[in-house]
Amino acid sequence: MSINNLVAARFGLPTDIGKSVEGNTTIENILSHRSHRAFKNETVPGDLLDTLFAAAFSAPSKSDLQQACVVHVQDPEKQKRIAHATATIRWAADAPVFLVWCGDSRRIRKLAKWRGHEFANDHLDAFMNAAVDAGICMQNFITAAESFGLGCCPVSEVRNHIELLSRELDLPQHVFPVAGLAVGWPLQESRISMRLPMAITVHTDRYNDDNLVEEVERYDYRREDIEQTPPDEQRYVEDLGVSTSYGWSENRTRQYSRPARNDFGRYIRSQGFNLA
Repeated sequence: MSINNLVAARFGLPTDIGKSVEGNTTIENILSHRSHRAFKNETVPGDLLDTLFAAAFSAPSKSDLQQACVVHVQDPEKQKRIAHATATIRWAADAPVFLVWCGDSRRIRKLAKWRGHEFANDHLDAFMNAAVDAGICMQNFITAAESFGLGCCPVSEVRNHIELLSRELDLPQHVFPVAGLAVGWPLQESRISMRLPMAITVHTDRYNDDNLVEEVERYDYRREDIEQTPPDEQRYVEDLGVSTSYGWSENRTRQYSRPARNDFGRYIRSQGFNLA
């Protein structure tokens, strides 16, 4: 597909974007991204995996502080315990490769002590910098993996049972999980997830969401035509009822109408972070 066609498929709208852009394998792979949760029973060669790690840690890093790390979970029983802790990610127990990307503020703190310098940035920004570094590294890994035909799916649900995960990975102070990542050769091609229109995600000179509701309502209908969520798959029907227009906004606002991971802040503080 041309870049223009890929953009149109991603956003579900006719567009002129990409019509004058020459073919480019990297951008085509990015625009074709889709999550995969079912994999062939085939291993990922070790040298390929190491190459993908090298690509991941080639990512930009705040002030070259390099505050990210990854735990490759190779013990199948450990992987199973992590995946089975949350019903919605039991499928991750069968992923040929399972990774947990972590923010790592421990490294620079240990080095500061070694060098005899005070660590004078013990506040919320230290947590944010490490979390962002980990997220960028994970995305670099995904982009590189997909260029070889591998499928990936980030798994934030690993944080649902944060204490269990932290124990399984033996995470020390100032290291915390950001997301899991399941990796393998896709069993079948999954669908592309339509994204919000850039009319509400790309701003010029100032933030402006004046047309948010109108744009999202149209987006809901575009996705509804594709996804057709039946009543038995809608969230919290027993309390919120069945919606006749169950689009993206109804689904996601229902999701956030219930508390989740409300112990994460306590966990991060217990890992030694000052969030002031």
